[in-house]
Amino acid sequence: MAKVSIIGAGSWGTALAVVLSNNGHEVTIWSAIEEEIQMLKEKREHVMKLPGVRLAEDIQMTDNLAQAVADRELLVLAVPSVFTRNTAKSMSSLVANQQLIVNVAKGIEEKTLMTLTDIIEEEIPQARVAVLSGPSHAEEVGKGLPTTCVAGAKTREAAEYVQNIFMNDVFRVYTSPDMIGIELGGALKNVIALAAGMADGLGYGDNTKAALITRGITEIGRLALAMGAKYETLSGLTGIGDLIVTCASIHSRNRKAGMLIGQGMTMEEATKEVHMVVEGIYSAKAAIGLSEKYQVPMPIIEQVNQVLFYDKPVKDAVQELMLRDKKAEHEEMWALA
Repeated sequence: MAKVSIIGAGSWGTALAVVLSNNGHEVTIWSAIEEEIQMLKEKREHVMKLPGVRLAEDIQMTDNLAQAVADRELLVLAVPSVFTRNTAKSMSSLVANQQLIVNVAKGIEEKTLMTLTDIIEEEIPQARVAVLSGPSHAEEVGKGLPTTCVAGAKTREAAEYVQNIFMNDVFRVYTSPDMIGIELGGALKNVIALAAGMADGLGYGDNTKAALITRGITEIGRLALAMGAKYETLSGLTGIGDLIVTCASIHSRNRKAGMLIGQGMTMEEATKEVHMVVEGIYSAKAAIGLSEKYQVPMPIIEQVNQVLFYDKPVKDAVQELMLRDKKAEHEEMWALA
């Protein structure tokens, strides 16, 4: 049994608390919002973000960060990506040397273009940092439906520790040293899911979605490989796997926001309607920044940015993608033919 704290009481943090509690660990959930902690204590479920998923009576809740961090073998950082840096700063003086932090959020910081584990390492240099990601909607994980994820870390020891803490008969965890590939796949698939949702909102069909998923992983893969990621990661759970589920699932907040935009809502109206942080909106600008930095073309993500931030009609964005210059699907294959 390990002592584990979940830093962040959203739907994903709450679902992982259920997983860890079922595995026999001593679990504490932290939130900066006193009312949220009180609600969790009284209702034993997150009635707004994860209704119907009961929290065991032995799961503790606190709004005291020092209490949540102290004497814990593992800290699970589950705040939305836009709050990762500020939360890490608040934790920094409280984290012990070599204490293990596993990031479970997905995003890229817009101003710095840093991954979330890079941010954590910068703000909490004394910590060991890992990442857990994959096709894993909180609504299904909380109900115990079979799910697979990947634990990434710089050392096999850290990755396998995270694997052992989380893994059970319905939550299977693989390990990988490719942290950059895991994080880029998790962050950028949200932007492609916005595009898939926009297509749904316009009433387009399965052909369109298949094209967006396939060409989307191509864009993500080109950038990830340029940044040092491995091809195997992009073809695995945290690449194509996470992209498929986020583009297709009824649980996907990014797909839902995109669908509302495709139906005519503004970005602000769609975000308000979803009632949760839409990570893809925050990652979209960062993705363009990375595209420019590494000189990698990303036409789908470019059009999503045009729709989100420059009021481009969604139909015009789709038409521009369809009318791009003629290309081979894989140019290098012709050189080998």
